[in-house]
Amino acid sequence: MWHDACMQLDQTLVDAAVAQMDRRWPADEPGGAAAVYLEDGQILTSVGLDNLNGGVSLCHETGAICQAYTLNKKITASVCVYRASERDRVLVLPPCGICQERLALWGPDVQVGVPDDSTVTGWGVRTLRDVNPFYWGSQFTEDGAWPSPEVHSS
Repeated sequence: MWHDACMQLDQTLVDAAVAQMDRRWPADEPGGAAAVYLEDGQILTSVGLDNLNGGVSLCHETGAICQAYTLNKKITASVCVYRASERDRVLVLPPCGICQERLALWGPDVQVGVPDDSTVTGWGVRTLRDVNPFYWGSQFTEDGAWPSPEVHSS
């Protein structure tokens, strides 16, 4: 359950991801970035690894997720942004299945940004449980609950 101390996905987190994207790629080029909130309010940002060999590319969230894990800090929210030169706005992308798996380490209540054209911002917030209500890892717990960090690490 969310507590007041947990950082929830907000415009500040989206702005941090956009600022990281703008630092990495010129405004006239496609680009993307991600930002995560840690439970202590710290924001980590990262960009994907582009490579001629697509098999070694990484999602934009990967660096921030690995850094949070290295710091032994809990992620409470994650957002990924993308700028396509043919679009007139920055897009908020939901986490791909692999990034959902990476974020699952911190439980079903991690908030993620999702596209939502019904809002002024063009994005909304969902939990991992909302994004993936039939999470496969729950089949490996005795009570069908979301697996604990210990189970994820085994």
